[in-house]
Amino acid sequence: MRPLSKDHVANRLRKLHTAIKHAFSTQPAAAELSSEDLALMERIADALLSRGMGMPAMMFLESMGPMNFLGSQALHFLTPLLECAFEGKDFDRVASLLERRDGIPRLIALIEHKTSLKRTSAR
Repeated sequence: MRPLSKDHVANRLRKLHTAIKHAFSTQPAAAELSSEDLALMERIADALLSRGMGMPAMMFLESMGPMNFLGSQALHFLTPLLECAFEGKDFDRVASLLERRDGIPRLIALIEHKTSLKRTSAR
């Protein structure tokens, strides 16, 4: 049996670290949003602002941000019921946006940007 050297152990630990680096990640590190996803986020932000719900929506999204993955799984589960009650088939796309770690912060930033544009145009 060969003795364990520092280099051998360090090399094995480095390989192990590389192998499990993204083991618990829900999305690849460099996944970009598709144009359909961006258009959906624009529609959501526009719908919220047209109803005057920009600030309450941002507060809600900020407070529920850590639970976005749980919300996406609930949306996947409830999709058949929601499709019976509401028009549209964007539920899967919304759920996939909620699964992303950057989905909620990007939606909040989009709502903030549109709110600031609306304020400057009102002046």
